[in-house]
Amino acid sequence: MFNTTLDFLDQRGTPQAFMVESLPQLNTDSWKVFPDGRMETSYRLKPNLVWHDGAAVTAGDFVFAWQVYRTPELGVSGSLPISQMEEVQAPDERTLIIRWKDAYPNAGALKDEFQGLPRHLLEHPFQTLDSEAFTNLPFWTREYVGAGPYRLDRWEPGAFYEAVAYDRFVFGKPKIERVQVRFMNDPNTVLANMLSGEVHMAVDYSVRFEQGATLRREWASRSGKDAGVVIASPVLFWKTNFQFRPETASPRSVLDVRVRRALAHAFDKHGVNEALMGGLAVITETIVSPRADYYPTIDAAITKYPFDPRMVGQRLEEAGFVRGADGFYAHPDGTPFNPDLRVTADPTQEAENAIIVDTLKRAGVDATSYIIPAAQQQDGQVRSLFPTMATSGGSGGETELQDFRTASSSTVENRWNGRNRGAWSSGEYDRLWETFNTTLDRNQRIQQMAEMQRLLTDQMPLIPHFFTPQITPHVGSLKGPMTRDVPDGVLESFNIYQWEWQE
Repeated sequence: MFNTTLDFLDQRGTPQAFMVESLPQLNTDSWKVFPDGRMETSYRLKPNLVWHDGAAVTAGDFVFAWQVYRTPELGVSGSLPISQMEEVQAPDERTLIIRWKDAYPNAGALKDEFQGLPRHLLEHPFQTLDSEAFTNLPFWTREYVGAGPYRLDRWEPGAFYEAVAYDRFVFGKPKIERVQVRFMNDPNTVLANMLSGEVHMAVDYSVRFEQGATLRREWASRSGKDAGVVIASPVLFWKTNFQFRPETASPRSVLDVRVRRALAHAFDKHGVNEALMGGLAVITETIVSPRADYYPTIDAAITKYPFDPRMVGQRLEEAGFVRGADGFYAHPDGTPFNPDLRVTADPTQEAENAIIVDTLKRAGVDATSYIIPAAQQQDGQVRSLFPTMATSGGSGGETELQDFRTASSSTVENRWNGRNRGAWSSGEYDRLWETFNTTLDRNQRIQQMAEMQRLLTDQMPLIPHFFTPQITPHVGSLKGPMTRDVPDGVLESFNIYQWEWQE
């Protein structure tokens, strides 16, 4: 809503030019690959781009943004594509040149991972403030200035913010004059507001399958503007990560791959899908959706752990565990084996957690369930220092691959912002990733991806569950919303400037 990027993905997942006249094309002057493996991409900004405060958007704003993003203390310097950028230059106000350390296959589609920042507002505080003071500037909240289709007008923390259509947006003034975004933590509250007409669209996983099913039933009896549309896109990757920090792991036997493989057999993915999501989720054995066109290559390379409670006990016994008189397995030295399975507070997630813990208990594993309170859901340290297992969502697909690099581990140094929350580390995987990340040929990349998936399913830093359906409902009067059913997930507002309100 509030900022624009060099490019964006359309509803088919195809990169399109946004703030630039065209996108770099491989083996042309706009995308050069040098003999030493480095690259250079160049862009020409569209004319007359303007920030919300009236200042011109220039290529220098992207140079400045790169300087900000590459600052280690701000927590994103190790993320792609920033970590691959060697230098960003602006020969003139509309020309942007990015030089890359290595061959980077996604250099032509940077999406929202490389957004411009208004240098005229932020350069001085960036040069004079420490990282904490810089990130706490009111610019990032109530005083935000972007170049997107809507300009921030009012923000009531914890309640709502309002935005007005920006008439100097690159694609012209949006058709809807004013938008209010309300914050609601309870899906049932969102449902009630949708049914009453107080809310016209629910985004960002604010409702779950149960609420979507209720809306479908209710709207089926209505017509015209009183009806509505419920879009279900199975794109959110759901997984359980294992803990690999020796000083944190409890029980420490979770560091034994045989134990992790045993626990994987207790996850009844199909049962959970039918019971909680009406069968709309897509079951997966890897971080790649089975709907991907290259999935057969991945499927042939991986190890699978089908739901089978008997295999839980069999594999634990192979690791030396003994089943006691109480029916639960104990470590070889007789100490109890009581793994902890954590999930954030949410009715569907809690229900799935309860099913898995119950299955583990029936298989002889005295597992316990822990619900992370809503107030701690954004606390990276809490989300990282779980004792045994933690279930959470992810992006899935190629994007998820980078999250299992050693460099992606969440640490105190990066303010616990790393996506590798369990801190799994594999030199072999890191080498595979580096090769994958510098290969431009698609067929070679698919084979490299299959090899990384083979390693993940062999060493088990995670248990993949499924791609859950994101539910995006909107009322009949709102025309134009669509979702992107692509590996990078759903972004419901990417075409918000095209939406219309029809009474």
